[in-house]
Amino acid sequence: MLPEKQQNLAQLALRVREHIVRLSTDGGCFTGASLSCADLLVYLYANCLNVRPDNLTDPTRDYLFLSKGHDVPALYGTFVELGFIDKARLDQHLTTDDHIYWHPNRNVPGVEFHSGSLGHLPSVALGVAMDCKMRGQDNKVIVITGDGELNEGTVWESLLVASAHKVNNLTLVVDRNHFQANVATEDLIPLEPLAPKFEAFGCEVRRIDGHDFAQLEEAFSALPFSDTKPSVIICDTVRGRGLPSIEARADRWFCNFSSEEVEELLRELHSQVATTLTSETLTVR
Repeated sequence: MLPEKQQNLAQLALRVREHIVRLSTDGGCFTGASLSCADLLVYLYANCLNVRPDNLTDPTRDYLFLSKGHDVPALYGTFVELGFIDKARLDQHLTTDDHIYWHPNRNVPGVEFHSGSLGHLPSVALGVAMDCKMRGQDNKVIVITGDGELNEGTVWESLLVASAHKVNNLTLVVDRNHFQANVATEDLIPLEPLAPKFEAFGCEVRRIDGHDFAQLEEAFSALPFSDTKPSVIICDTVRGRGLPSIEARADRWFCNFSSEEVEELLRELHSQVATTLTSETLTVR
């Protein structure tokens, strides 16, 4: 990928992160998880998928399913920057005047399926991918999961079926930020070694840095990895990427910042100098 192209994508991702930060107040959102997959969503919609505001009902378009639906601030930020929705809609976050809230809603242009309950969309994506193949079409069908989401058995069941039916137009992408809610994945239910698990379920696997646009380009431009297997791309990411004050912190997965903190964090995005946060953190067990 040319350096200029990488710079343009990085600037786009920075603006998406600004939207995420602004959504992290007045009720808050899943900030840390959204920041970890911002680069991935920007790359896919700006540089990989055949899906645009003017072809959202075209049966030959590509499909993206955000199974880790709590990352929706990154999705909506990307949609704003690429013209899918108007920026003013984000001001209606968590109000009864719009469908902009903590998880994707199909009433928002570009959202293919509701999500929130984890583990379901790999099966939905598999059904769409099989339908595309039966129609003789070559649509890309991509589903993004969290790494903690891999504890759901339905993820693995869908891959068994995809492998059995040689659904090679299906790609599962793992946002591997190493946290499930406010616990490190390896302290809860260890996932590693992760790639061999997917291989054992009949998938062709690659592992990359999910914040490196050159690596994203190399991996996604090679799809499908096999003529007879579903593809899996494990993207190693950092929770809270772009905000040093919350990066890789277990207690900053869901954030509800004060308006003053939001302004400080917007400055932090550009300066990369950590600010001091006093807002309450969220811990669940």
